[in-house]
Amino acid sequence: MNVLDTEWWSMAIPPEWWADAEDDSVLVGDRDDVGCIQISTLHRDSGEFGRDELAAIAQRESEQTLSWEAVTLGEFAGVTSRYREEDSAMREWYVASGSLLLFITYSCDTENEAMDDAAVNELLDTLMVLENAT
Repeated sequence: MNVLDTEWWSMAIPPEWWADAEDDSVLVGDRDDVGCIQISTLHRDSGEFGRDELAAIAQRESEQTLSWEAVTLGEFAGVTSRYREEDSAMREWYVASGSLLLFITYSCDTENEAMDDAAVNELLDTLMVLENAT
C-alpha cells in the first residue's frame, strides 16, 4: 500500500490504483480504467467548516438538485450524493476537518456504476489530516 501525501492531507493508495497530484487537485484512478476520483482542497485561514455550512456549500455548488446524506471519510465528515449525467455515474462528497474542506468526485461509465463503490469507500476512508493542517 502506498501513501499519497499532499500539503494538507494523506490517503492510502492500493497497488491497483494510481495517483497524480497537481497544485490543489489530486486525481486517483484504478488501473483497469473503470473510474476516476478527483479531490480538490480548500484551506481556510481561520475558522472551521461546520456540517450545516458543508450542506449549504454542497447545495449551492452542485450542478444537480441532489439529496445529500451525512458521511464520514477517515478523519473528515460532511455530505455525499450520487447521480447520473449523460453516460456517467457520479458520486460527490463535501467533507471537512477543521479548516480543511475536500470536494471529491468519482465518475465512471453508467455501465460500471457501483462496480468500484466498495473500493472507493475503502480508499476514501483512509483520508487523514496531516499535522498542523487544520
